[in-house]
Amino acid sequence: MAAYDIGIDLGTSSSLVFATGKGVVLKEPSVVAYDKDTEKIRAIGEDARQMIGRTPGNIEAVRPLRQGVITDYLITEKMLKYFISKAIGRRAFRKPRISICVPSGVTEVEKKAVEEATYQAGAREVHLIEEPIAAAIGANIDILRPCGNMVVDIGGGTTDVAIVSLGDTVVSTSVKVAGDNFDQAIMRHVRKNHNLFIGEITAEAIKMQIGTAYEQPDLATMEVRGRNVITGLPKVANITSEEIRSALKECTAQILDTVHGILEKTPPELAADVVDRGIVLTGGGALLRGMDKLIEEKTGINTILAEDPMMAVAVGTGRYAEIAAKMA
Repeated sequence: MAAYDIGIDLGTSSSLVFATGKGVVLKEPSVVAYDKDTEKIRAIGEDARQMIGRTPGNIEAVRPLRQGVITDYLITEKMLKYFISKAIGRRAFRKPRISICVPSGVTEVEKKAVEEATYQAGAREVHLIEEPIAAAIGANIDILRPCGNMVVDIGGGTTDVAIVSLGDTVVSTSVKVAGDNFDQAIMRHVRKNHNLFIGEITAEAIKMQIGTAYEQPDLATMEVRGRNVITGLPKVANITSEEIRSALKECTAQILDTVHGILEKTPPELAADVVDRGIVLTGGGALLRGMDKLIEEKTGINTILAEDPMMAVAVGTGRYAEIAAKMA
């Protein structure tokens, strides 16, 4: 088990790095601040995220991945290089063996882009792993057994739903509805109902503080600051958790439809296993209050949140690196 085996959860909103023997060593937003005049990178990760919506004209805070797919190859490569060197330190005398996860619906071209970027960023060997498999390993599911496990991984850009058995996905799909769409829905709702412009960071804060997918017994409220749509002046509004639930209804309904669709395609024996073992939720989007209750109510199947939903994919990718190392 070498310290230079690492697993990377290259996510749309944040990236996590797992090093063998050390656990998760890095968690940073997948954001790069880029100077358009000098064509130089000014900041990566958390420093760059702080710049979203706050930069002068020549500096742009960009997300090089959109909905689980690389949209800017060069910037992704530089970001990966930065994350890898930060995770393993400059003392590493050997290039690392890297496992990196991809959404279950990506094309061969998109897989190749991730692989190439990882090699360019300094990998000795690259293993690609499908997100649901990584999520299942990270959620402590024994994926090698011949029984069906259902995993719903709600990330930043995509939601991956899969039935996993004997170390592979039996049926799976990936929809481009996840945490980022929740933020966008909140921004639209606040603009339409409160005449208030808010940014991505504020929308994310609302989602985390009072966001809910399921009717809550007690109503939570939050004071939100932004810019008045009509006057252009700063404005404050009070927003309730019930408002946010209805704002997110369309997104949560799409995720429910996807779960339903996969259950319909599941072979009967594996479907029986899922009823017995329940549905496991992973990913940052799974932390939306009441998401587990909503899925359980609509499917009638016991739905549980993985122990650490945010870390599950990174931990699973890292453990996959260990499995790959043993098999090598």
